[in-house]
Amino acid sequence: MTTDAAAAAASWRRWHEDRNAAVAAPYGPLALAGTWWLEDHPEGRLPDIPGTWVAEGEDVVLTAAEGDGLSVDGKPFAGTVRLGADTGAPEASRVALGGRRLVVLVREEVWGVRDFDPDAEARRRFAGIEATPHEDRWSVPARFTPYAEDRVVRVPNADGRERGLGLGGEVVFTLDGREHGLRVAVQGDGSLWAVFADAGSGVSSHRFRFLYPEAPDAEGRTTVDFNRAVLPPCAFSDAFICPFPPPGNTLPVEIGAGERTLR
Repeated sequence: MTTDAAAAAASWRRWHEDRNAAVAAPYGPLALAGTWWLEDHPEGRLPDIPGTWVAEGEDVVLTAAEGDGLSVDGKPFAGTVRLGADTGAPEASRVALGGRRLVVLVREEVWGVRDFDPDAEARRRFAGIEATPHEDRWSVPARFTPYAEDRVVRVPNADGRERGLGLGGEVVFTLDGREHGLRVAVQGDGSLWAVFADAGSGVSSHRFRFLYPEAPDAEGRTTVDFNRAVLPPCAFSDAFICPFPPPGNTLPVEIGAGERTLR
C-alpha cells in the first residue's frame, strides 16, 4: 500500500468511527421515535405527546398545562406559545419533555413535530453500521454542470408521500471505463448532495443511499467518493421521510463501497 493509499484508508476509518458515534448519539437519527403531521391530527393531540399543537399561519401554536411536564427554552411551561420551525440540532429544539426533544418542522407548508427520545429502542439495540473499507477505485474525479435554473422533481418519500426534490445540476464521472452521471442538489455551502441507487440496492446494500461530493471548483471539478456513501436517515428510523432517488439516479452497476446496512 502506498503512503497516499494508507492515509486515505486511515482517514476513512476515522470517518467511519465518527459516523457510528454520530448515529448513536443521544439525539442522533436512531433516537427519532416519531414524526407527526399536524394535518393528520386536527384536534391538536399528538400520540404520546402532551399539550395541544395547532398549525396557525406561519407558526405552530402550542398550548399546555403545568402538569403536562413540557419545557420551552429550558424553563417549565404552561400557557400558549407560538413556535417556528426548529432549524438546529434536535438537542437545541425549543420544546422538551424530560429527556425527549420535540422538534417542530415544516415540509411544503405542512407542519409537524418530531419526537427524539434517547431511550428509543433502535438506539439501545444499535450494533454499528456495516461498511466496506476504503478502496481507491471508488473515489474518482467528476465534473459538475449546473442547470441554468434550479429544478424541482416530485419523488416518492420513505413515508409513502410524494414531495419535491430540488436539483441544481449533474455530476459526470467514470467508473471502470464507463461514464455515469448523477443529478444533484447544491447545498448552502456549495457542496453537493445526491440520492442514488445502484444494481446492488436492496440486495447487498440499503435500497438507496446518500452521497455528498465536495463543492466543485471554478471549473466544476469535484470528486465522487463512493467510499463515503451513507445510509439515509430512514435506515435508522422509520419516522424519517427521506426522498427516493430521482429519475436518472439509479446506476446500472453495483457500488460495492461505503455504508451498506445496519449490523
